[in-house]
Amino acid sequence: MIVYRIAKAKHRAEDISGIGAFRNGGRWNSKGTYMLYTSVNSSLAYLENLVHFDESDIPPGLYIISIELKAASSLIYQIPDDDYPVSWQVLDNLENKRVGDHLMLEKKYLAVKVRSAVNPSEYNYLMNPLYPGYHDRVKIRSIEPLQVDSRFIR
Repeated sequence: MIVYRIAKAKHRAEDISGIGAFRNGGRWNSKGTYMLYTSVNSSLAYLENLVHFDESDIPPGLYIISIELKAASSLIYQIPDDDYPVSWQVLDNLENKRVGDHLMLEKKYLAVKVRSAVNPSEYNYLMNPLYPGYHDRVKIRSIEPLQVDSRFIR
């Protein structure tokens, strides 16, 4: 399986450690919990990043990373629709963070499949860098520069 993510700098594109989420937290993790956010396709990864930029802070160089995930389906947990926290699409929902933190710290799954808050008909994969054997199962396939389409900067 191939998943995708966007990085704001070349040196960050080569890092799949989850340190960014560890330092800053995210929709599905608190600060202090390692997690690598990826998407099922490159378009969703792009969209997931664009919603966080305003015109004045779009980085000059974005990179799209394709990551190969060598995992049996038993190593990927999909949160059932009925188990999503109430208001899960609201940013900084503490219940989301509790769920994600628990799943990462449990180290039972290599990845957790969750609906995208931006486009709930598509999915993101929350990779667990603390999963035993993570670096044997998760490999960067390619890193390509990605120009931001000028129509997004109006």
